[in-house]
Amino acid sequence: MEIAIVTGASAGLGKEFAKQIDQKFNVDEIWLIARREEKLIELSKELKTKSIPIKADLTKDIETIRKKLQEQKPNIKLLVNNAGFGKGGKFHKLSLEEQLSMIDLNIKALVELTYESIKYMQPGSKIIQVASMAGYFAIPGSAIYAATKSFVLSFSNALNCELKGITSTAVCPGPVDTEFFDVSGGKYKPKKMAKAKDVVALALKHTEKNKWVSIYGTSMKGARVLSRLVSKKSACKLINKLR
Repeated sequence: MEIAIVTGASAGLGKEFAKQIDQKFNVDEIWLIARREEKLIELSKELKTKSIPIKADLTKDIETIRKKLQEQKPNIKLLVNNAGFGKGGKFHKLSLEEQLSMIDLNIKALVELTYESIKYMQPGSKIIQVASMAGYFAIPGSAIYAATKSFVLSFSNALNCELKGITSTAVCPGPVDTEFFDVSGGKYKPKKMAKAKDVVALALKHTEKNKWVSIYGTSMKGARVLSRLVSKKSACKLINKLR
């Protein structure tokens, strides 16, 4: 049985990944993972591919996924590690609990699910790790979030050097029109944001082409170049002014 797994599938990029995988990938099942079960059930009704809603908090319920994989022993054709969140605010003013939760979901859960999933992958299987353009910079007001996405980017690239026949693509969008900024609680909300469907369409295209990184938009590509040209201190000052 060939499957795709999408985490954070209840909304935003995760929901869009599920929809486009349904249209473009030939798999037997799509496993939809998120905390909001009702949203997953609604989404599953929209998909023509058999979909399996799995209610799980990935910071606590990895064992649930591990057992399901052990029981089913599927061939994982595509893993989309999309679950994650960010909290805006200065490091010393945000609660430590919130920031450790970001690390647990954005890094620890992603690493655990990647580790378990690789056991059920074959040459030709794909991994999509949803990082962020923030991963290229130190972001004042989003220090921990940006650091977690820097980890995801580095981790994803390293997998490509280690795995044989399995490609990992780090998706590094800028601001996307999803629930992210409503949840983050920060003061900053960009006026211009990319559409989730466009970011996902490009990410899947790049994944098919075995690209290591997927960046949507000319301005974001320019930002990556900028991250290589200016010092961390200068970039930090510039971001502070823009925000």
